[in-house]
Amino acid sequence: MGYFRELPNLLYQSFLSDKRSSLDYVEVKNLFRRVKLRDDLQNVFTIFDKYEIPDEFRPENVAEEFYGNDELDWVVLITANITNVRSQWPLNNRDIYQYSLEKYGNTLNDTRFFETKEIKDSKGNIILEKGKVVDSDFEFKYTDNNINVIVKGNDVRTGISNYTYETKLNEEKRSIYILKQEYLQQFLNDFRDIMIYGQSSGAIDDNLAKTENTNVTIP
Repeated sequence: MGYFRELPNLLYQSFLSDKRSSLDYVEVKNLFRRVKLRDDLQNVFTIFDKYEIPDEFRPENVAEEFYGNDELDWVVLITANITNVRSQWPLNNRDIYQYSLEKYGNTLNDTRFFETKEIKDSKGNIILEKGKVVDSDFEFKYTDNNINVIVKGNDVRTGISNYTYETKLNEEKRSIYILKQEYLQQFLNDFRDIMIYGQSSGAIDDNLAKTENTNVTIP
């Protein structure tokens, strides 16, 4: 993941067993240096493209397809506002089944709740939208051409199983917004500027800072 190469370094007091003295430091990546997309930019849809994540695709696959560089997977994640790939990235079809089976066991196909089916009147107007959660005994009554109509049972509602529920949640994760390619270089430039330490008490240079050594006691 190219993201870690973009992070500045940090000299941190050594806790290694083979350190030579309490003054020893180790150089590590500063994982606390993190950025997120500005909240006001998330509503500027002109700089993003909507993208549907194909089955089996990982962030690096999206970056390769979209930017021509799989090491820009971190750009995909940041601009899609994904902070936890394990919970926010869609599972493939095989894994979502296995996940659901482990979660529900023998109740995998049990009905979790009911949703409405789409109902239209004789003129083709939608008078009941699909997907509204309803009770198991829900009925829909309406008047069409002065005739009272009652729709009930499987004609007005459908049961949603635990497995269907989990797959629907998973499918919703496939739709993300990615920064358009023409704004990529500006994003990278801004990101690198933010990573620079600049003027600070612990800064050695733009990409290296030194932390306080708590092993040293000042009398």
